[in-house]
Amino acid sequence: MNSDLQDYSHKRYNILTDEWVLVSPHRAKRPWQGQNEAVSNEVRPSHDASCYLCAGNTRINGEINPDYKDVFVFTNDFAALQTDSKTFSVDDGLLKAQSEQGICKVICFSPDHSKSLADMDAKDIEKVVFAWQNEYKTLSENELINYVQIFENKGAVMGCSNPHPHGQIWSQTTLPNEVYKKDTQQLAYYNKNKSSLLGDYLKQELEKNERIIFENDAFVVLIPFWAVWPFEAMIVPKSHKRSILELENNESYLFAEAISVLTKAYDKLFNTSFPYSSGIHQAPTNGESNNHWHWHMSFYPPLLRSATVKKFMVGYEMFGSPQRDITAEIAAKMIRDLV
Repeated sequence: MNSDLQDYSHKRYNILTDEWVLVSPHRAKRPWQGQNEAVSNEVRPSHDASCYLCAGNTRINGEINPDYKDVFVFTNDFAALQTDSKTFSVDDGLLKAQSEQGICKVICFSPDHSKSLADMDAKDIEKVVFAWQNEYKTLSENELINYVQIFENKGAVMGCSNPHPHGQIWSQTTLPNEVYKKDTQQLAYYNKNKSSLLGDYLKQELEKNERIIFENDAFVVLIPFWAVWPFEAMIVPKSHKRSILELENNESYLFAEAISVLTKAYDKLFNTSFPYSSGIHQAPTNGESNNHWHWHMSFYPPLLRSATVKKFMVGYEMFGSPQRDITAEIAAKMIRDLV
């Protein structure tokens, strides 16, 4: 391991977004006198009569949820994107805007109100993977949709408004900002090298074995070299695949296993139900080949040094660039020791 990276301030380059993160390992031991988050020790029931997402309950719009037994998907009652939005644009000097259409869905991972992905076994998580695949395929066949974003916000500190285990799927006409950056970077690399940017990066990570948390026959779980969040992690397929639709044979289960291992280790890290935002970045659904895309799933947890101390993206992060104290290598070791 490069000792300079562990001892001195430096910048690390994100190959997927063409951006830099400032790393300040010497600050990791600074005293903390700032805000401490409340830790919830609430034991939730398997079914909550007041929960809008539990099986058989009535949602806010008056619809009744079916008595579902595993995964349940429905159109978001408060969708951020509209399918019937008027098509328009504004091009007034420096004032620019354009209409955006889309479809937003909610996906309940389990009928059990008390469980998160970390509490589910890999076989049950695989059912969630199957639902993601089905929604990606179905939405991609809609000529209105050119990108499908699958994500989850877990925990109140990440703005989750309902503790029932669920994620969301927002699909839209244009590429969102982060996806556009990754599309641009991967395309440029593929055109130059005729190989996958993430695939070549993964080979280097596996050779160095400094930031690897877990691997099975099809996936690697690692802390990316350029990670911004203290315990940010990424799940990357070993073979070059454009989307989750290209999972073969037992790979859906192996993907579920990777999610299970990581989320369980997260919960052990600070002995709490570990909050995070996670998302899958994969090929656009614009009808093009998109051979440059190598799909991956990222986890952005906010906790810094305990269950009550979170990382704030403020000050320099807002006006300069992202900054972190604990290095990716140390974070990887801490999580790897819990797997």
